[in-house]
Amino acid sequence: MRSPLARIEYGDIATAKVSIIFIHGWLDNAASFSRLMEKILLTRDDLHLCAFDLPGHGYSMHKGEYYFYPFHDYLDDLNQVLAEFKQNPCILVGHSLGGLIASCYSAAFPEKVQGLIQIEGKGPLSEPPEMSVVRLRKGLENRERMRKKTRKGYPSFTKALAHRSKSSALSESIVEPIVRRGLVEDNGYWYWRADPKLSCQSLFRMSHEHAQEIVDHIECPYAIILGESGYEHLKSTSAIRLKKDVVVETVVGGHHCHIESPDAVNNIIQDLVRRVVPSHSL
Repeated sequence: MRSPLARIEYGDIATAKVSIIFIHGWLDNAASFSRLMEKILLTRDDLHLCAFDLPGHGYSMHKGEYYFYPFHDYLDDLNQVLAEFKQNPCILVGHSLGGLIASCYSAAFPEKVQGLIQIEGKGPLSEPPEMSVVRLRKGLENRERMRKKTRKGYPSFTKALAHRSKSSALSESIVEPIVRRGLVEDNGYWYWRADPKLSCQSLFRMSHEHAQEIVDHIECPYAIILGESGYEHLKSTSAIRLKKDVVVETVVGGHHCHIESPDAVNNIIQDLVRRVVPSHSL
């Protein structure tokens, strides 16, 4: 059965020897990988590429009024997508939230994932256990505030594009594919398609011990890509210990470095593809 999640897809899964699945970040959508996928297609045409919109994002459906988006449910969404591609070796490429999802899935199902690239992330998010009660309270209060908010639109596509460009520190030309896929026009105003419930804080986050257990069970070739001006806490020594064979690369750009430096990120992906499937087999 085909997953109902919307997607951008290239290549013939029947003839490709590798499927690369792209998982976008929070409040982005599949179009955040458009530039990167175009670079990959220019490099080689024998790969199957699929970027999908997570639930509540882009063209994918929203959950019901009383249902939110707990992190672990995204693993089931990914599992349903991968069920369609199980005949091919699979490489997961996840940005930010997408990388957190990909790292957890790779640990839980090592037999289904042959390669992992995490962009601007190191394993799953974690925090000290003593934050648990504070997080529960703030998360529920956050939901109360969200329910009282009214929907706000932009008078033009240009205004919405300028706002997203400024908030993400990306040029309008670079961020336009995400914005175009993420907006809908209604009675002369432009609104974000994303479910407003996505803005609510998580009620639960793993402890450092939980996150370490996840990372320790990632068996496939694993690369981490960080932006030079990306999230600073990712560059410092974190509570999560990586295995010695994990490749950590830094490229030009910020948190969305895969959009700003698609050539450099493509090179890292191609290196991983060669590790997963020897060149004589492609």
